[in-house]
Amino acid sequence: MLIRLIIIIFLISSLNSCSKDKDSVYEPSKLLDPYNLYKEGLDAFKRNDYFYANKKFSEAELNFTKPELAAKSAIMASYSLYGINFYSEAEENLKRFLKVYPADKNIIYAKYLLTIIYYEQISEEDKDLDPLIKTREEIDLFIKQYPNSEYTTDLKFKRGLVENQLAAKELYVARYYISVKKWIPAINRLKIITEKYNTTIFVEEALHRLVEIYYYLGLENEARNYASVLGYNYNSSEWFKKSYKVFDKNYEDFKKGIKKEKKENIFKRILNVIN
Repeated sequence: MLIRLIIIIFLISSLNSCSKDKDSVYEPSKLLDPYNLYKEGLDAFKRNDYFYANKKFSEAELNFTKPELAAKSAIMASYSLYGINFYSEAEENLKRFLKVYPADKNIIYAKYLLTIIYYEQISEEDKDLDPLIKTREEIDLFIKQYPNSEYTTDLKFKRGLVENQLAAKELYVARYYISVKKWIPAINRLKIITEKYNTTIFVEEALHRLVEIYYYLGLENEARNYASVLGYNYNSSEWFKKSYKVFDKNYEDFKKGIKKEKKENIFKRILNVIN
């Protein structure tokens, strides 16, 4: 009987404990003042304490009942993450923002910030082209969607920098192939520069390398065609001088014989003939 009584007391005690735990689990939490949370986040943001700012802006978003204020908090939280170079977290938060608040007035800024995050993760030392290509695609998409946006001018400038980096990395690979005398892959890489990135600073060297390779392979007509492109467009370039030394020509005499034509038109016309 004593053992039975102890078991009954234990069961009653356990039930009471579970009941209390159950009540505590389902007890509704008190709504925090979102305006105070946002103010705390803004104060932290102003003193460059982005980690704490992100925490407070995120809490404010959860407590605001007005969608526009919640969306504003989410944007500020994303920017705070960006401010401390938490790129992956900022990207994830911005993608969530685009899904949750598709009609918010800050949608353009969110897409701009997302594009900037891709841009700033580009590494000059990294030879992988994928981040560069991804960034260019995002920039092109933004420019297409918002051609008149205040952010478009900045992204057009950054696109030019991305193009230069893409060309530089193609040239880096082409030089390697040249060093090991793999002429076909070297030519293919150099042609990518002359066809896709002909507004970059690397097109002059790419043209010159094509002149060298084709001349070395005994394809003198092709070499002369690329030398002509280089001469018409960059006749004061050091690469122009080097190219015509390949043919044992007197540089100054050859330069005097070059016709003056518009850069863009002659470039396209001669490349079309070559290809």
